[in-house]
Amino acid sequence: MSKARAALIFALALAALPAQAKDAIKIAAGARGNWETAAAEMGVVSGIFDKHGLQAEVLWTQGSGETLQATAAGSADVGIGLGLAAAMSAWLKGAPILPIANASTGPDLYWYVPAASPIASLKDAAGKTMAYSTTGSSSYMALIALGKLYNVNVKPTGTGNPAATLAQVMSGQVDIGWAGPPFGIDQVEAGKLRIVAREEELPDFQNQTARIMVSPVSFIRNRPQVLSAFRAAYAETIEWMYASPDAMKAYTAFSGISPDVTKRVREEFFPKKALELNRLAGVNEGMRDAVEMKFLPAPLTKEQQDAFFASYAR
Repeated sequence: MSKARAALIFALALAALPAQAKDAIKIAAGARGNWETAAAEMGVVSGIFDKHGLQAEVLWTQGSGETLQATAAGSADVGIGLGLAAAMSAWLKGAPILPIANASTGPDLYWYVPAASPIASLKDAAGKTMAYSTTGSSSYMALIALGKLYNVNVKPTGTGNPAATLAQVMSGQVDIGWAGPPFGIDQVEAGKLRIVAREEELPDFQNQTARIMVSPVSFIRNRPQVLSAFRAAYAETIEWMYASPDAMKAYTAFSGISPDVTKRVREEFFPKKALELNRLAGVNEGMRDAVEMKFLPAPLTKEQQDAFFASYAR
């Protein structure tokens, strides 16, 4: 038999083999359209998750509260974008979840009003309703901290994701809305919305891991290879999102945000290092704030921190 014929027979035999099954993984994430959580969707669209042997399904939630519930219940294998304090609090209360990676480090959220609103800054916001996504989220923690910073009593109001929040603001149900870039930036540039407060105004939030990824303990223990594949695929997706023109096109199609706004948001609000999976910063400051806001009875001990971060990306 000739070498060419043998090679042909071998190739045909390989083609006849059944395709290798992909590992199914469910990912819960809030703020659909936000650059920070978009890697979950972009990993699917780009084929990167598939390349790593993952059949990923993304479940979009109203915020970290819903994401936590889905992950703790085992309905999702990975929850993206949970506030660090909320995750610690849930774990202390017995929720079977552990952090597996950083979702975002550093400030990026902002609060806005319609252009015609008389509110020029938070100094004018006493007694006004001010939005956050869900209780325990990073938007909630930042809202409370901003109120303390400016010594103003606002009425914290849970409004869900940025799209739902905007609808409530424009209909007059809420005075001050919240969002994370790129959502609303085009309307700010068009003069339809005005930013009245930013998370970056909070000194302690400058280099603090604000949102993390978590997984059920059962997933971490029973499917370590899938978790490893997810981390690798997610990290590669982030690299792709900052390097490839195709990523910008895919994100624009996914989010409905213009290319110019997308580029501005990526460069100004989300430096790539902020999304590195192994980043962990400002934990002590975060615990201190969580204690002050009654999310934690006390800072986690060294032993508790070691147990809590045992599965974190290294």
